[in-house]
Amino acid sequence: MKKGLKSIIIFISIFALYLIQSCSSVPITGRKQLSMVSNSEIISLSSTEYQKVLASSQLSNDQQQVQMVKTVGNRIKTAVETYMNNNGLGASLDGFNWEFNLIDEPTVNAWAMPGGKVAFYTGIMPICQDEKGVAVVMGHEVAHAIANHGRERMSQSLVLQFGMSSLSMAMGQDPSLTEQIFLQSVGVGSQLGMLKYGRTHESEADKIGLIFMAIAGYDPRVAPEFWERMNSGGSQQPEWLSTHPSHETRISDLNASMEEALTYYNK
Repeated sequence: MKKGLKSIIIFISIFALYLIQSCSSVPITGRKQLSMVSNSEIISLSSTEYQKVLASSQLSNDQQQVQMVKTVGNRIKTAVETYMNNNGLGASLDGFNWEFNLIDEPTVNAWAMPGGKVAFYTGIMPICQDEKGVAVVMGHEVAHAIANHGRERMSQSLVLQFGMSSLSMAMGQDPSLTEQIFLQSVGVGSQLGMLKYGRTHESEADKIGLIFMAIAGYDPRVAPEFWERMNSGGSQQPEWLSTHPSHETRISDLNASMEEALTYYNK
């Protein structure tokens, strides 16, 4: 075997071993995910970036809607803590400092950063309609944070952009690019273009979110109704062109997970 080829094989083997050792499991689903970034690192960055978003945004003055978002957020928070503690996963919430805010923008969106930093936009509130609709979205977005989807996507991006660089090393090399990668990884801004990962994460957050809203005392059967309303709001790209599942696929998957979710709602 040529020396150069042998070196390449050794490098690939070491790199593969490194990636295997950098894996963790998603709560509830058990799916393995890449986790090169530590929770403490990404939660610290999240806190900084969340404050930047709030400082550059106009928060809603609609006190009824603001209170609804906070009320639902706190109920979902309690449900998450209950589930995680009951399943021996409470330590994964270390460093969480929950915040729930409503940004006054017509964007139909909501997101949750690692560490429990959640933002809704006023544009999604008419589709939510009421507290139960907010719970569907809240459960889904918080599920992204609990499933560490942002950390996973950032880990993938750090491998692509910086090799095996850590978050701190990436910040030192190119803080602007690292900040952009973080915001994209948690759904603030444009998508990264990692098509299959986007769909996997969205479907996983749908299932986990159903369970969280059910534990919080919200009937999970309203979730398909919310996505029906989203579907009636306008046209959508074909699923194979989109980073998200089609509304029809979402509704079908939610209904498939409903029996499990109802066991938590009926307790």
